Amino acid sequence: MRASEAAISDSNRALRVLDTQARDARDAIAELQVRQRAVEKRLLAQKEALGRLLAARAVEHGSGVPDLVRLALAGEHANDAARNLVYLSFLSRAAAGVIESHRAGLVELERLRADSEDKAREAASIEALQRTDRERILAQRRERRQVLERIGAEMRTAGREVRTLIEDEQKLALVVERIGQLLAERPGAGHSPQTGLHPVAGGAVSPAAAAGVIFSTLRGKLIAPVGELFSQSRAPIGRRGIFLRAREGAAVRAVAAGRVVYADWMRGFGNLLIVDHGEAYLSVYGNNESLLKQPGEAVAAGEPVATVGASGGSQESGLYFELRHLGKAFDPLRWLKRD
Repeated sequence: MRASEAAISDSNRALRVLDTQARDARDAIAELQVRQRAVEKRLLAQKEALGRLLAARAVEHGSGVPDLVRLALAGEHANDAARNLVYLSFLSRAAAGVIESHRAGLVELERLRADSEDKAREAASIEALQRTDRERILAQRRERRQVLERIGAEMRTAGREVRTLIEDEQKLALVVERIGQLLAERPGAGHSPQTGLHPVAGGAVSPAAAAGVIFSTLRGKLIAPVGELFSQSRAPIGRRGIFLRAREGAAVRAVAAGRVVYADWMRGFGNLLIVDHGEAYLSVYGNNESLLKQPGEAVAAGEPVATVGASGGSQESGLYFELRHLGKAFDPLRWLKRD
């Protein structure tokens, strides 16, 4: 299960990158098409201007005799002849300029068409990779369901569900305790009147604290991690957090600014992510399908950090969510903002 669910997470993260690349390629193609239409419009205008210049020159060349000879035979006054020669030279230079600009426009148009074809091939290649990744994810999901069905049958037969859940919770508690020990080596933790927990030495200075946002002041103001604030929740047996029902693939958002300190698969919690918010506060997001962030990455309030799933043996799609202070879990419902 660990292997299949970790593979699903990795594939979804890779697919997210491909989606971004595909969008960039489509935007580039659209931009090239706009430029191509502009060049085509300019070429048409140049072609019309060249036609007018040639028509004007044809009037001057109506006899078909070279300009200088025709002017000499016409017996015109010298000044008139000079003016006509200047006029003809202007026409010639103007026509030559338009022709040169037209040639450059044709070259540019050909280059834009070639660039568009290259981008189209790139987009097609990305789409092929997207199809491959989606097919891979579907296969991995099928494999995961088979594993889950087999494990679920074995656990029900042995009657070990409650004991396993408690063991999983103890493992999470050990991970959180270890994270707390590491964070305790940094200054910033203190007493929290909101939870009633006592202070210990140390704590982490998070991106939220650096920006002047203190987590302990956010009671009742935290962003719901999935969609709008849920109407139903439950506390699974052996768990200290809540389970929020949500559709598979929905965005899981950080409830406040912080820094990712854990992102890995854990038995019972599947693809698990933990965010440090400073002052020894942690938010825990479990049963995810995909983890979009890695340890050490800073996250903003409301930023997607994972996608909803049913990893870790969960029987339904949703998010397992906890809040902890100094390693101890407390009721997150009182901290989430309600409409």
